[in-house]
Amino acid sequence: MKFRTSSASTPSKSSPVAPTKRFSMRVAEWLLDSPRLGENTSVKHIAGRLLKQPAREGVVAAQSRLGQLMCRECGNARDRRIGQDLLRQAARAGDQRAQQELGRIED
Repeated sequence: MKFRTSSASTPSKSSPVAPTKRFSMRVAEWLLDSPRLGENTSVKHIAGRLLKQPAREGVVAAQSRLGQLMCRECGNARDRRIGQDLLRQAARAGDQRAQQELGRIED
């Protein structure tokens, strides 16, 4: 009987998606929470871009932060609506910040 063994020449099936996602989340949170950087609109734009993919993939913290950012900073109704949808998704998942933000918006 032959057994198959994975050789060193074949690529691993696990991808580094999780560490990359975690890294982009941490950088975005650092940018937004930094006292000096967090007020700059271009920094907020960069943080939003970093949060976009994890939020699409269902990371609750990314949905919450991006939703807050879009509701507070975006000037057009479409972006605010998308932000509210992200906040609703995060609130349904149990995120306290999202629930508080939704309560503030909908009052």
